[in-house]
Amino acid sequence: MTVPETSSPSATHPPDLSATLPKLIPRKRGPSSREPPSAPPPPTPSLPSPPSLQSHTYTPLSRRILSPADHELFLKGPTCTLVRAFVFGVSDSVRDKARSSVKEDEISPTVNKILNILKEAEGVLENCPPEDTGSRFGNPVFRTFLDEIAAALPTWHAELSLTDPAQVAEISEYLHHSFGNKRRIDYGSGHELNFFLWLLCLNRLDLLPPSTFPSLALVVLPAYLDLMRKIQAAYYLEPAGSHGVWGLDDYQFLPFLFGAAQLLHHPYITPKAVHNPLVLEEESRNYLYLNQVSFVNSVKNVEGLRWHSPMLDDISAAKSWAKIESGMRKMFVKEILEKLPVMQHFLFGSLIPAEEGMSKEEDFGLESEEKEDEGGEVKVFDDEGGKRHVHGGIGWGDCCGIRVPAAVGAEGEEKKMGTGNRLRRVPFD
Repeated sequence: MTVPETSSPSATHPPDLSATLPKLIPRKRGPSSREPPSAPPPPTPSLPSPPSLQSHTYTPLSRRILSPADHELFLKGPTCTLVRAFVFGVSDSVRDKARSSVKEDEISPTVNKILNILKEAEGVLENCPPEDTGSRFGNPVFRTFLDEIAAALPTWHAELSLTDPAQVAEISEYLHHSFGNKRRIDYGSGHELNFFLWLLCLNRLDLLPPSTFPSLALVVLPAYLDLMRKIQAAYYLEPAGSHGVWGLDDYQFLPFLFGAAQLLHHPYITPKAVHNPLVLEEESRNYLYLNQVSFVNSVKNVEGLRWHSPMLDDISAAKSWAKIESGMRKMFVKEILEKLPVMQHFLFGSLIPAEEGMSKEEDFGLESEEKEDEGGEVKVFDDEGGKRHVHGGIGWGDCCGIRVPAAVGAEGEEKKMGTGNRLRRVPFD
């Protein structure tokens, strides 16, 4: 006899297990793999109107950033804003403009006089030929060249209708410093900045109003660069720091800032074009960025930015010139204005004044920089990463005081020996 199956409650109605299951918790999103949006570039402050020069007292230039506290006062003060306003204002004025956009009849009389001064400086160079020392390091005749430049400064400024001795003494020292350091026989982006501080002084005297800014970047700066390249080649000026303060170039920075602004919305020249020899040949006459890259390539004995200028090579991968221009503006603030080792060389006077409360050279018993002993005090220390540093008081932010032979010096000496076409690495590059 078959016994019928009886259904159990559990067979037809499974138990409620919801109470025993853990609650579902929405998964939290992890950090995005995308790069966070970069900080916006520093803006261009409004350029203050030139000061009233009635009963104005001119003062000799001196270093005033002698401590971190002095540096903080500078960064928060109106003079730092003035420098940013001038440099960024010049850069803004050449956005999407080729050098050919400045017509000869549009160049102001003052700008033409500045160009004439630079031609006369080239004449001084021709009258001070370098000695054949056989060395790739700085040629000592450079010191004679700078002495001749100093003697010509009053005459040159008289061409600009500046004859007050105190006024000329203050303003002309910036121009004198723009050719390089007499004691170290070197040149770097800090000396280039002095040239633009000289132009800023002329702006403060109302000789270079904003209407002249495009010609300052597209006419005056190229003339200054051409002159400095001849001086570098003649005297083998050593870089003031390995690859300059910003790691872009041995000597210059502003051609990259202004040059990126020029190319901001160019229809076909992209950042990768710096690797195209044809583009460099065709367009370098019109665009400062390409011109400077072309010059760097010409003095390096290794072919390719990847080997001799890795930062320029990295930058070429940027998606747009806007990204590069933004980065250059940040570099100017972060790597010059905010770097104490660089700004301790900055010179202040009456037109580019120090802030109230900043130290004075006499407070520390300091002589002028040219009279200080070579190298100054040597400091040995380990940084947070355990790297050993040996610092001397030399250069524009260079590390460990290592003398870096000029690439132009290496090229010049090889040409003399008839080996200039041989590819090789340049030491320390």
